[in-house]
Amino acid sequence: MKRIRSQCLFKEAQRLLPGGVNSPVRGFTSVGGTPPFIESARGAYIRDIDGNKYIDYVGSWGPMILGHAHPEIIRAIRESGKRGTSFGAPTTLEVALAKRIIKLYPSIKMVRMVNSGTEAVMSAVRAARAWTGRSMIVKFDGCYHGHADHLLVRAGSGAITLGIPDSKGVPRSFTSATLVARYNDLSSLKKKLLTGKGKMIAAVVVEPVAGNMGVVLPRDGFLEGLRELTLKNDIALIFDEVITGFRLGLGGAQGLYGIRPDMTCLGKILGGGLPVGAYGGKKEIMKMIAPLGPVYQAGTLSGNPLTMSAGLATIDLLTDLLYKKLDSSTEALCNGIKEAARKHAVPITINRAGSMFTIFFGGHTVYDLNTARMCNTNRYSRFFHLLLNQGIYPPSSQFEAWFLSAAHKEKEIEKTISCCWRAFGSL
Repeated sequence: MKRIRSQCLFKEAQRLLPGGVNSPVRGFTSVGGTPPFIESARGAYIRDIDGNKYIDYVGSWGPMILGHAHPEIIRAIRESGKRGTSFGAPTTLEVALAKRIIKLYPSIKMVRMVNSGTEAVMSAVRAARAWTGRSMIVKFDGCYHGHADHLLVRAGSGAITLGIPDSKGVPRSFTSATLVARYNDLSSLKKKLLTGKGKMIAAVVVEPVAGNMGVVLPRDGFLEGLRELTLKNDIALIFDEVITGFRLGLGGAQGLYGIRPDMTCLGKILGGGLPVGAYGGKKEIMKMIAPLGPVYQAGTLSGNPLTMSAGLATIDLLTDLLYKKLDSSTEALCNGIKEAARKHAVPITINRAGSMFTIFFGGHTVYDLNTARMCNTNRYSRFFHLLLNQGIYPPSSQFEAWFLSAAHKEKEIEKTISCCWRAFGSL
């Protein structure tokens, strides 16, 4: 599969953009090679500027649950655009989407729209600090909550992919109020609570299903234990559901596991493929936000009508039947991949939550950042390119999630499994 035009454009992009990209993992740093420059997408497929067609398992890193360029979403964006692209003023659309969120997420009583997941988590943490009157927060290693200074500590996603879980340019004083516990290990959080800093903890922020060190599911009792410990110590529990919100079901991971956090952060699917973020929770916390309260947060494009229209159109199309079909398709794909690996004696572990999963190259159980790091990243890189050259587009990192959409039908699943058979055979 030739990508001559992509190679030329990547060289030009590297002169103009840091690393040739506008988000690190797109640069193929961990897998090597040249990223294909995408020209168009429809359904389960993306097409690059060289005319190559790929079955897409990145899905813009999660938002495209209905597939690319869904006609209902395109129609909603087009109709909204005719009325104007941005007003910097209230609209009926943002009220309508807020109603939908509050109905689907019982833990959310009020919500504020923003423009990214980073902004949502950053703002939720600020509100939690104001509500509790404390300054410290706890996050878990391998969980990525955006690139706000105080959250770039033992982060996942591109940070772990590039081997830089802490960022230069962040003063030590900015991260001194961030404590790090081990994911799926309640005892590590309990130890933090027993230290002198325990009484200063304002919030515990967590991905209820981790998606940024690869997909890592919570062990039995972990989320329940977090809820119990935070309630007991008057600490705000923040669920970062930027990935899992609307991905694991209409009510996200909290609906699936029956846990009500104090605050929730949403993004990705909520915007129907356009830039979006949202944070919400208890009224007493959200009333801390300006103009009601003393916590300042603002955004010129927050509640943008194009994004609100795309989000409403997307949620209208999400049904219990769709989630069941997605779950069934993903299970069939994962089972086929496992069988192909077994036949070729390639040790892998697949972690799956609904329609998101990760193939970890190693036969061991992956339940936290340390066990994720034990995987064979070189083998994943080879596997990645073996698939890419067959017209399959997986995530360009061992530590990211694969995403299925409703547009992935039996034909795409079968072709992907066949390509995996050949790839494992080559390995």
